[in-house]
Amino acid sequence: MAHRNSFTVHYDKTYTSTAIGLHWLIAALMVCGFTLGWVMTSIHGFTPAKLRYVSWHKWIGVTVFALAALRILWRATHRAPPLPRGMAAWQRAAAHLVHVLLYVLMIAIPITGYLFSSASNVPVVYLGIVPLPRLIAPDPTLKVIFKTAHAVLNYGLAVLVLAHVGAALKHQWIDRDGLLARMLPFLK
Repeated sequence: MAHRNSFTVHYDKTYTSTAIGLHWLIAALMVCGFTLGWVMTSIHGFTPAKLRYVSWHKWIGVTVFALAALRILWRATHRAPPLPRGMAAWQRAAAHLVHVLLYVLMIAIPITGYLFSSASNVPVVYLGIVPLPRLIAPDPTLKVIFKTAHAVLNYGLAVLVLAHVGAALKHQWIDRDGLLARMLPFLK
């Protein structure tokens, strides 16, 4: 059995290449979407730059939604590699909970953004080419509700992502249990 602070504990399995690719692609898109959201909401009025950022933000949201749905389907048919055997039960439960919440938010955030656009009477035209159907009629009350929900869920996502990254780094640098190699196989 390996000592707690050695790099000798490794996993025989990693996530599939598809799962790894989807993970990092969605993560990069979420960072870009969050950053664009932060920047565009700080611009006062409707400048050409703000309108461009809003479009890009929406396109990223639609893309994240589609990739997250694909990722959930992939995950439902492909088991995740095992967690370290010595991991405490509470850590296993926390890891599972954070992953479930991340999946929920990857779906819920684009939906609330899409509903906010619909309630605001602003169409979503994916990549400037494909107009997406309006799901609800314009409604000022729903506009405020979905705008608030979209913002709150995004900040919740930011907290969960920081916890996820922090836990991964803790496992890599403090526990030294090889957990991060499941998503970054070159660390083996």
